[in-house]
Amino acid sequence: MRRLPPLTAIEAFVQVARLGSIKAASQELALSAPALSRRVQALERFIGRPLFERRHQAVVLNADGERLLQQIAPALDSLSDAVEVMTSGTDMLRLRLGTLPLFASQRLFPRMGELRAKHPELHLDIDTAAHGLARLGEGLDAVIALTREIDPALYAKRLDRSQAYVIGARSLLEGPTPVTRPEQLAGLTALVHRDMPDILSAFRHAAGIEDIEPLAIDHFDSGALMLEAAAQGLGVAFMHESHFADARDPRLVRLFDTVEVESPYSYWFACRPRAMLQRPVKLFHDWLVETIAEPGV
Repeated sequence: MRRLPPLTAIEAFVQVARLGSIKAASQELALSAPALSRRVQALERFIGRPLFERRHQAVVLNADGERLLQQIAPALDSLSDAVEVMTSGTDMLRLRLGTLPLFASQRLFPRMGELRAKHPELHLDIDTAAHGLARLGEGLDAVIALTREIDPALYAKRLDRSQAYVIGARSLLEGPTPVTRPEQLAGLTALVHRDMPDILSAFRHAAGIEDIEPLAIDHFDSGALMLEAAAQGLGVAFMHESHFADARDPRLVRLFDTVEVESPYSYWFACRPRAMLQRPVKLFHDWLVETIAEPGV
């Protein structure tokens, strides 16, 4: 068998690659920064080439480092899981899942009891940070993403299709000048999620008001905060039918309900193709498609 580099050097490399910082990785591994640097350098000497570009405040993977990380990180994660199972004394499976907070709170967590009952051995590490698709294989096993399309190099399963809704405070339908016509968007602030930048344009096109601009456009990275802002009368939120229905908030109403427009965005389950061979990913995928995905999408 070919001699392998020390496991401690591999662990140091993966941690630095994922965090992009010697300091952050050394804190994570409870090592001094010089000790961690020596472990990374030992791996580079073993391989015979540098793996990072050293910069003043950070370290960035070069092409060789990216290639090595893609091959070695999943193996290290699997090794970590195997050790965890043996030391815990249970046959536990762990899935590192990236998802948006609103999907998790509205659609995933209300059904999590069913998942636990069906697969008590499966445990989830939930990650709600941004750019989940870009971190597949580098900290995340699978992602539930809200996007127009998925990289064809990934395995992907569409979970839904949805109408785009304009959601506002109930008070907008009351008073002497109720908001009932799409043209009145000119006097309103539009609330738009950063992951759905084109939803406003899709609505304006469907309503035939491309030449009308909202009073302002405020961007959010939290769907829950968008709904709360709309309920407080701070603007009208351009979101999905499911977001409105699942909120069950009596303060909110759908505006301009004569305008029908399919959202250009959908929720997708995505992972690297080989990840579907891993039992935690396969179990969660199958349960998700059976329980939460809309039929026939």
